Formats: sequence, structure tokens, C-alpha cells
Amino acid sequence: MSKNQEKIELVQLSDAEDILAIYTPYIKNTVITFEYEVPSLQSFQDRISSIYKTYPYLVYRIDGEIAGYAYASSYRSRAAFQWDVETSIYLNEKFQGKGIATKLYEVLLEFLKLQGFYQVYAYITYPNDKSIGLHKKFGFTKMGMYPKTGYKSGQWCDLIALGKTINESNTVIPYTPFSQLNPADISSILAKANSKLE
Repeated sequence: MSKNQEKIELVQLSDAEDILAIYTPYIKNTVITFEYEVPSLQSFQDRISSIYKTYPYLVYRIDGEIAGYAYASSYRSRAAFQWDVETSIYLNEKFQGKGIATKLYEVLLEFLKLQGFYQVYAYITYPNDKSIGLHKKFGFTKMGMYPKTGYKSGQWCDLIALGKTINESNTVIPYTPFSQLNPADISSILAKANSKLE
């Protein structure tokens, strides 16, 4: 049997429909996301475009099919928070348990370091041992707990906040939006990651 072709790539707007198909069951059937309604394809494309100008947005393909995706987004809107990001990762159910989340996160964090961000936060509906374990593997630590902070599917949900410092420098310089990174640096990071998948 031939080996599956696996690859981490930057998102394309044409991926929106497949990504939304992965995200939809999380909305409809879980409390992992606090979103109630499945967004329209157009609004989801707009989300991707808005995020991708500033932050990395990655997809993981297996034989051309999107098996999962990960991205960073703004942590808070106030100016002083601009060096902080919040991360999100979702996998196609049939590809869970294959280490894809770990591989995506490695690349996502490398891009965020390159951009000059300082703090990375993840907010996870509690309990969720798999997601918490993934983040702890990358050095995230518990920052706090938000009890009964979201109501969905007829239940109150707790939220755990995890955080990781990725830049220890006291010299603060503006971060670089993802769209302004050197294309050669982007290609190098992706090539290095994908060489491990061969």
C-alpha cells in the first residue's frame, strides 16, 4: 500500500467550504466551540481573509483532503494586547488520533515566534483532556478557570485558560503581520515541516 501524501500548507480561500465542513459538527454537536449557528460560506470566507492578513492560518492535507486546520487570532482589541494571540485548532473527526494537531501546532508556534508575538493563549471548554494534554506538551500552563462562562446545549460550561510565553525579550518592537513576512522565510518553515512528513 502506498504511503499517504501529507502536507501542511497555508490556507486558500478556496479551502473555506472544506474547513467549514470540519467546523460544522463542532458547532452542532459539541460545546468545544461556543458558537451556536453555522456561519454562511461567505461570512466564513470573510473570517479567513480577515485573520490571514495578520495571523497564520494553516491546513493539513492528506491525499489532498483537509484533515485539520489551525490558526491564531487577536487576543483582545485594546492596543496594549497586540503582542498576544489566541489559537484555535480543529480536526476532521476521521483523522483524529494521528498526531496531526501536534504537527500543526509546531508550525503555528514557529510562525508566531517569527512574527514577534509574545504570549499565546488557548481557551478550552473544560474538561477536554486531549486538548489540554496537547497544549501542555507544548509548554502551556494553566492561567485560570472560568466557571459557568458559556451556556450551550442546555448546560453551563466551564472554560480553562492556558498560556505560553514564546518571546522573553524585554525589547518591544512591532510584530510583523503574516502577510508582510518574507515569503522565503514562510517557504523555509513549511518545507522543513513537510520534510518530516515524507
